Amino acid sequence: MIRPEQLKRVPVPASIPVSEIAGDVLEGLSRTPKSLPPKLLYDAEGSALFEQITCLPEYYPTRTEAAILMTHADEICSRLGKNVSVGELGAGTATKTRILLRSLLRRQFSVNYFPLDVSDAALKLAKDEVEKELQAVNVHPQIGDFEDLAFLELQARPRLVLYIGSSIGNLEHVDAITLLQNVAQHLSSGDQLLLGVDLVKDSGVMQAAYNDSAGITASFNKNLLIRINRELGGHFEPEAFYHVSFWNEAASRIELHLESARSQSVRVDALDTTIRFGQGERIHTENSYKYTLERLGDLLQHGGFQLEHTWTDPHCWFAVSLGVIK
Repeated sequence: MIRPEQLKRVPVPASIPVSEIAGDVLEGLSRTPKSLPPKLLYDAEGSALFEQITCLPEYYPTRTEAAILMTHADEICSRLGKNVSVGELGAGTATKTRILLRSLLRRQFSVNYFPLDVSDAALKLAKDEVEKELQAVNVHPQIGDFEDLAFLELQARPRLVLYIGSSIGNLEHVDAITLLQNVAQHLSSGDQLLLGVDLVKDSGVMQAAYNDSAGITASFNKNLLIRINRELGGHFEPEAFYHVSFWNEAASRIELHLESARSQSVRVDALDTTIRFGQGERIHTENSYKYTLERLGDLLQHGGFQLEHTWTDPHCWFAVSLGVIK
């Protein structure tokens, strides 16, 4: 098997252009145990499937966070100052963001909005829908991941950065702190962060949210294999892998995996390699960490923000916290 550093020297068939995901796939499937970064789940089809997930009866995070924002949007915006510009990490289609933008427009004439996402399709939809619904919002899409946050400096002060949707739960604790520190480095005193996190609760509620009865989450997870097939000339058979999700109490996270249903070898043409799987061997595709309120406060503090206020739902299933750069 080739090593990641050899990727540029691999002779690739002319009919299969090397996708930008090649390095991540090669590195992740060469590990023991195998894993792939969750950002790879969000191609156009994956993003569309995730939008379906957010509407499922079992998937409480989206509707619970939306209810918090609907209830407290005016209070949140009253703490932001005047003429705020808004940036967002992992914006998706910006459905919940519109709740805050609508409230901001009751306090200022216009809003410059800078959504960042890895999905071009999601950003195009966000721009179309936001500007159609809220004509005084100017949308400036930013395609990319969290490695380059320089776009935050394009925003006029005061700045609000949104990181809602419990997306920070996909990150290991040290990586979550590092990300917040990187955000803070691009901000100035008085700028703020609105962070949404999922809270620890009954394990049955959490597990059902990631293993829905309609099988949409399973399709979302397996779409990663379909993406590798399409972009890298992979020969994965999605039906030869099970969608596996479970609550890891010791780590305080839900884990998503793809488990090989049998011993098999899978060729990936663009990487000029064959990946071997034993029966029951898994690819770890995503984590979703769940926080306590105390751990949430520590996260913000270590990330460079002073906690201003936290809003929760009546069941304390989800939290939205406002932090400020001092």
